Amino acid sequence: MTYELAEAQLRRRGVSLESIASIVYQLQLPYHPGLKEEECLDSVKSVLGKREVQYTLFTGIALDELAEKRQLPEPLQAILEADEPLYGVDETMALGITSLFGMIGLTSLGYLDKVKPGIIGILNDQTDSIHVFLDDLVAGIAAAASARIAHNNENAKQYL
Repeated sequence: MTYELAEAQLRRRGVSLESIASIVYQLQLPYHPGLKEEECLDSVKSVLGKREVQYTLFTGIALDELAEKRQLPEPLQAILEADEPLYGVDETMALGITSLFGMIGLTSLGYLDKVKPGIIGILNDQTDSIHVFLDDLVAGIAAAASARIAHNNENAKQYL
């Protein structure tokens, strides 16, 4: 049940699983020339199927929505309205998601946070809503799904 709720909350905030899968595809295609977007979507769904990912997502979306309604205490309200660059809690939550799949997830998250491709940039640049947490959480999901594909690559060298 929580998977469906997580997907519904993402869609309500303007994020489709396909838009996340598109980022995963861009990240992994150079390393997997035969990669299909459907594999990337399956990986996104797998990451979103983890309860700790769902709970992190619910928390971040709730904080964004409370900030939009101006229902957070100060100075937190002002910090989120400004999307204060030194805040860092949003990236910390995204790191929690990527940590499920190792260092490749961490490095991919750093890249996505800097470049902001696709839906991540769209969320980041919207001025009519607050997505302090959501843009980073989407990046975290994409980075984790990308790392999951990398870890499951059957062509990876084995050193056993």
